[in-house]
Amino acid sequence: MSRVPALKSLSGIRRVSGMSRSKGPLVDVHTHVYLPRYAAELRARTVAPRILNWVNSAGQTEERLLILDGEPSAGRPVGPQYWDRDEKLQFMRKHEINISFVSSANPWLDFLPAARAHSLAKELNNDLEEYCSTSPEAEGFAGLKSLYGFGLLPLVPEIDIPSILQTIDQIKSLDHIRGVIMGTRGLGKGLDDEALEPVWEALQNANLVIFLHPHYGVDSKAFGDKPNGHVLPLALGFPFETTISITRLILAGVLDRYPSLRVMLAHSGGALPQLSSRLASCIDHDPIVAKRLKHDARFYLGQLYYDAVAYGPEELDFVSEIIARSSRYGATGGVYEKQIGTKRLLFGTDHPFFPPLKASQKWQSVEDNLGAIRAARWNGLGDTAQANVMGNNALRLFNLSE
Repeated sequence: MSRVPALKSLSGIRRVSGMSRSKGPLVDVHTHVYLPRYAAELRARTVAPRILNWVNSAGQTEERLLILDGEPSAGRPVGPQYWDRDEKLQFMRKHEINISFVSSANPWLDFLPAARAHSLAKELNNDLEEYCSTSPEAEGFAGLKSLYGFGLLPLVPEIDIPSILQTIDQIKSLDHIRGVIMGTRGLGKGLDDEALEPVWEALQNANLVIFLHPHYGVDSKAFGDKPNGHVLPLALGFPFETTISITRLILAGVLDRYPSLRVMLAHSGGALPQLSSRLASCIDHDPIVAKRLKHDARFYLGQLYYDAVAYGPEELDFVSEIIARSSRYGATGGVYEKQIGTKRLLFGTDHPFFPPLKASQKWQSVEDNLGAIRAARWNGLGDTAQANVMGNNALRLFNLSE
């Protein structure tokens, strides 16, 4: 099946009326869905992850999503915004988002036995293709849909590699699925597991974007006993999980062996940008790994993509600077490339998570991310860089434009 042809150019894209942003599209690369088939799977379970009925303080019964045992507040309220496409499209209209790349939310298929994970992955990928392919045309984009997606792979212990490769072939055949979302555990041993080598090769050859997303966080004992809700697991546990996972992948030499692998990190790469020089120093001083990689560790940050879900302009500028310097650390040297830093960050919302506590016209979490993109300095590149981060980078990354 042929894929949707690329747009000829990003120039001349119509500005959506009423938007106070530089000319260009608004494309959301980090937005989730629990498809109805998946939600039904969770309702049938008696342990986490599950969707359960809960009697709230007002005596009303509501559904709640519990993704980990021991999760604070018995999980969180869950409703149509998690699976209803009309709710997704309404959210997009409210925030003037032209195109969204939708991914199944964690914990994906991690909790299932291998045979069920394989069959459900195939079913959910077909469901997501229908969800996207029958969506309305993107406003201002002739020939493009408003929704595209990340497929699921049956990455669970005891799965056979041919089943995973078969699923990659399936995803390749689906016009509106442009990548895969992946957790940090791989087949149970992490992303530095040698057994994943054929998977990395197949994903690189398929030119599919890998969206690396956390789920497990870090040891919850580190957060203490005081009731702090979801703040510590989400604000700290998730980013540290991503940081550890991608560092293990780098240390395993995966990006050396598959330099065209396209990996996008959730939450602006976690703590990896901040700790990248410390990482490089530790590698240089450790005899076990000092000669393992082809490049200084800081080089690999320029091979990655990052969502711009950081909520602050200073954080975005910092990540952009770290990316821009990466070529300096190649084996043959290089120069600071300020444009590279702004071409590897992409707008995201994390919808339907982080809803406003009170009813409002727009979600504060989304407005904070948009405000950060508008206020960032972007290495002095101005409106061009802003337009890239808001949407043009995504259209290029997912082969919807030249």
